[in-house]
Amino acid sequence: MANSQPLTFNQAVRGITEFIEVAIHTIIYVRQIYPADLFIRRKKYDTPVFQSRHPALNDYISGAVKAIGEQLLTGNVEKIVVAIKDKEEVALERFIFSIDNMIQVEGFNTNTSVENALSSAALGQYFRGFLVKLNMVESQLGQMYLGDDVSFSIAIELKADNVPGTKDKARLPYGGHILLSNTFGQNPPPWIPAYTQHTTSGASEDAEMHLIRAVNTGILDLSLAVQESDVKLRREREALRRGRPGIAKPPPPKGENTLGKDGEQLAVSNPDESHVDKPTNRSKPSVSFVDPAEVSMKE
Repeated sequence: MANSQPLTFNQAVRGITEFIEVAIHTIIYVRQIYPADLFIRRKKYDTPVFQSRHPALNDYISGAVKAIGEQLLTGNVEKIVVAIKDKEEVALERFIFSIDNMIQVEGFNTNTSVENALSSAALGQYFRGFLVKLNMVESQLGQMYLGDDVSFSIAIELKADNVPGTKDKARLPYGGHILLSNTFGQNPPPWIPAYTQHTTSGASEDAEMHLIRAVNTGILDLSLAVQESDVKLRREREALRRGRPGIAKPPPPKGENTLGKDGEQLAVSNPDESHVDKPTNRSKPSVSFVDPAEVSMKE
């Protein structure tokens, strides 16, 4: 049977890309980024999952995942980060998919089975384990009770000195940080600079990391972990002192932080430095995807 044959490089990339899309829907459902009635119950990898029913959100996620798949084929990807952020763009949690290429596969070998690699059936069982753990993550992280004050972004962190595998090979500004805007009609949208707060480079030493699951396909290593930012942990302690569940609301901003029609930054807030993760490691090339429906889906 085909499902019992060792994976090819292309099959491994397609399988991981498909799983990441399912996982993103699961993350935003489990972390209650949008109301539960926005999701529909499905079944994937022999386990129940929840998928968004909102067309704009689904288009956004599928466009991001398409870009992720293209970059995985180039071997440029180091991490994919789904950041849960507050209304001031401060990351509260980062769900981190780490990718490690175990072999170098030449172009003419990408459709040839790799000896000792997992089969498609076995990989599906591993993904089932990922989703079971992911659905239980709320018991570890707790609820945030932020309502409409929380949203998410998707980022790709590329390997050092790499740029996206596109026709445009010009060196990017901001040390290689790149962002996917919320431009509709293009799938995926164009690259634009990323916001470091939503990447692992924006994390502080006080952030806490929890491993969810890992798998070695024999071609690509994949692990999923969630990182609670020091900002979230500090606000949880503050809320606990007040006898309230979840995390405390962020302090009032010193400026406005709004996005224009196509994701253009109109004005940048200047929150007190104590309320933002202090980066401790050198920024890496990254690609971030801005949620195009943060407002419309919460009305």
